[in-house]
Amino acid sequence: MNDAQRHRGPDADGVWHDEKLRVCFGHRRLSILDLASGGQPMISSDAERVIVFNGEIYNFAELRADLVARGHVFHTHHSDTEVLLNGWREWGMALPEKLNGMWALAILDKPSRTIYFSRDRTGKKPLYLWHRGGGIAFASELQALLAHPQSPRNLSTRALQKYFGYGYIPAPLTLIEGIQKLPAGHHATYQLDSDKLEISKYWDFEIAPRAHVKEADAAEELRHIIDEAVKCRLVADVPVGVFLSGGVDSSTITAFAVKARGGAGLETFSIGFDEPTFDESAYAAQVAKHCGTRHFCREFSLDSAQQVLSEVARSIDEPVGDNSFLPTYMLSRFARERVPVALGGDAGDELFAGYDPFKALRLAKLYQTCVPHTMHEALFWLVRKLPVSHKRMSLDFKLKRTLRGLSHPPRLWAPVWMAPLDQNELRDLFDTEIDLEDLYSEAIAAWDAVPGGSLVDRLSSFYMKLYLQDDILAKVDRMSMAHSLEVRAPLLDIRVIDFARRLPQDLKLRGGVTKYLLKKAMEPLLPREILYRSKQGFGSPVGRWFKDGSLSIDAAALPPALRAEFVSGKIRSHQSGASDERALLWNLWTLQAFTRRQ
Repeated sequence: MNDAQRHRGPDADGVWHDEKLRVCFGHRRLSILDLASGGQPMISSDAERVIVFNGEIYNFAELRADLVARGHVFHTHHSDTEVLLNGWREWGMALPEKLNGMWALAILDKPSRTIYFSRDRTGKKPLYLWHRGGGIAFASELQALLAHPQSPRNLSTRALQKYFGYGYIPAPLTLIEGIQKLPAGHHATYQLDSDKLEISKYWDFEIAPRAHVKEADAAEELRHIIDEAVKCRLVADVPVGVFLSGGVDSSTITAFAVKARGGAGLETFSIGFDEPTFDESAYAAQVAKHCGTRHFCREFSLDSAQQVLSEVARSIDEPVGDNSFLPTYMLSRFARERVPVALGGDAGDELFAGYDPFKALRLAKLYQTCVPHTMHEALFWLVRKLPVSHKRMSLDFKLKRTLRGLSHPPRLWAPVWMAPLDQNELRDLFDTEIDLEDLYSEAIAAWDAVPGGSLVDRLSSFYMKLYLQDDILAKVDRMSMAHSLEVRAPLLDIRVIDFARRLPQDLKLRGGVTKYLLKKAMEPLLPREILYRSKQGFGSPVGRWFKDGSLSIDAAALPPALRAEFVSGKIRSHQSGASDERALLWNLWTLQAFTRRQ
């Protein structure tokens, strides 16, 4: 293939005629993302640059005006994709610094023989890379790359160990050896002629609290920036709804969306379950009535919810051990019946210290200081003897997890609290010793990156850099995109993030009140009984389903790196009620769903 043939551009089917780029910009299953335009790339007016892009750039109008003033010519009026294409020509590698939104993109720059990749700051949109030697392939789904006949197939043992250590696979690792996730806040360049891939960080969540912040001023500022973040995410040429659980975050988004719409027919969506410990629908209805939305709620029995598990298994892509996949899938399917875009409340817990472990930090530190190791071991032994309950966040579950974490130094608390297995169980599962410092290297780096030693800020760093990216956002993106529903997250607006990372810890957590400032800021707009009720969260009764046999694991069919005898023993222990293995079994179930698709 000569140079004239290699660079003549895409033909009618959208395939770029370059031997190295055919995988990247050709067949739909191997192009980067599902675009509204049908997956085809956009080509610059001079035919020198091509972009494929997934996401939304919320400040594209301001960037377009800036670029026009700099002499750039546009052929569309409302395309953020064209703004990115011209923005690359103007700003090059500094392009992500200009953007407010969610994105995964690849730009072919023909003059420099380079492909540029970028992923948004928090990893809202996924981007997988396979640098295969003599070329590169990329996609929004791991399964898309695995569709290539030459794709690697070997499971990464290191990724498997981290999967059962965290409950998700931290970027840049993936379950497949040789394929990587571009981490959030990173960009990369690939040189076609040298076959060289370089990855670098352009942004990081750096906590830098301000001094002498007045509560009233901070609350007013927070209301203003969330208001602006919601407004720009309501801009669309299609109907936009809101996920409404009745929690603080989704209720906050709803209140500002109603304000922005002037009370004009905003639609909100929730689902309910017939099991009280998993149902929040009454709170959602209360918020909808207070705000005046057109509210839609669909109640499911837990048995009927279980019927969609096979559909969920097909949509998981790379395994994530979070059983809220199921209600997220059901809510997305329900909302998509009426709207193609929905706003969600993701990131409020990570940014404003909303999870229960934040409340445990002070007592945990006191416990470790005052309780001798031998007494701790005795208490832990007693707690493990408590009867098993399969209710959501049951007392025995929380006590066992808390004391398990307190067997380790503070920088390991967060991952150990959330881990499907402890260190000894991981050793038995893989039949090898597990070094926790290595296993949790990402968590330790996030913990140690926070200056000043604030436990609240260090835990927030862990949640933002790892859990949000590789669990929460991965779950929402996969389950919503399974129904072609676009979910936008106003609390991930860069203005909200910058505000939160500079907020003093006593305005995040005060007197045992999590998300303290956010709740104070919303007191003029939402009922106190909504703002200050106990956190519940999304979940599924998978523990009960594994116990009664409704869900099952085929231990013999799992990857050979896992000891089938250990897995079989855990299944028997869970079914007999001797122990609660819901987290491990769900991790195994999602892994099983992945391997069966290979």
